[in-house]
Amino acid sequence: MKKIFVFLIPVLLLAGCSSSSTWGWYVIDPRTENGWINVKFLLSGMGDTILISVIAAVISIVVGLVVALPALSERRWLRIVNRIYVEFVRAIPLLPMLFWVFYGLPIVFKSMGMNVPIDPFWGAVITLALSDSAFTAEIYRAGIQSIAKGQTEAAQTIGLNYLQTMRYVILPQAIRRILPPLANQFIYIVKMSAFASVIGMQELTRRANELVVTEYRPLEIYSLLVLEYLVLVLIISAGVRWLERKMGADERE
Repeated sequence: MKKIFVFLIPVLLLAGCSSSSTWGWYVIDPRTENGWINVKFLLSGMGDTILISVIAAVISIVVGLVVALPALSERRWLRIVNRIYVEFVRAIPLLPMLFWVFYGLPIVFKSMGMNVPIDPFWGAVITLALSDSAFTAEIYRAGIQSIAKGQTEAAQTIGLNYLQTMRYVILPQAIRRILPPLANQFIYIVKMSAFASVIGMQELTRRANELVVTEYRPLEIYSLLVLEYLVLVLIISAGVRWLERKMGADERE
């Protein structure tokens, strides 16, 4: 019975699509003029979603590395600074952080005598990068600590200093190991970029919300929105697998 029920679900959905009284797939049907206009309107937000996600990911990767290094220090106060930053940032939900950055940070700057307005684009980028940097820092820390200490000792015996050891010996090996979790964080950023819609950023989710207000067809429009995010994630996953093969991170090959 379970198999029959699972089989009937898509059949019933397809049958419902033909009933205009219940379903309204015509609003995103590219074969009609209005449907094609709506589809283009939705797709026009993809560029901003990708741009926000890429910039935030790059900043997060750099900041995450800077935050991770104190955790590996022999000095206790540096490790404490790292732990405070990581725990504090990880504890804040993304949406309140977004509101604080967008509405509160300009006030902080103003109190310091600086007029630094933050538009929705940079508000989203800063929030996503800041939120993700704590998780990225932990990924770096785990990846670096997974490298055998003998690698560091061998680098020191040939005269490499700390920075040279990290750059030429430790990080290249660690990055191959942490590439999959870093990819997961990038996917996380892409999905969380949807929160930028609440501060007026015209990305995918904001476009879908605006279209729902005018067309009153939330199921159909949000279904296409889900499909758009699915395509983005699948493309990212395929790109990461290709990069893993290039870097030799795929141990099966």
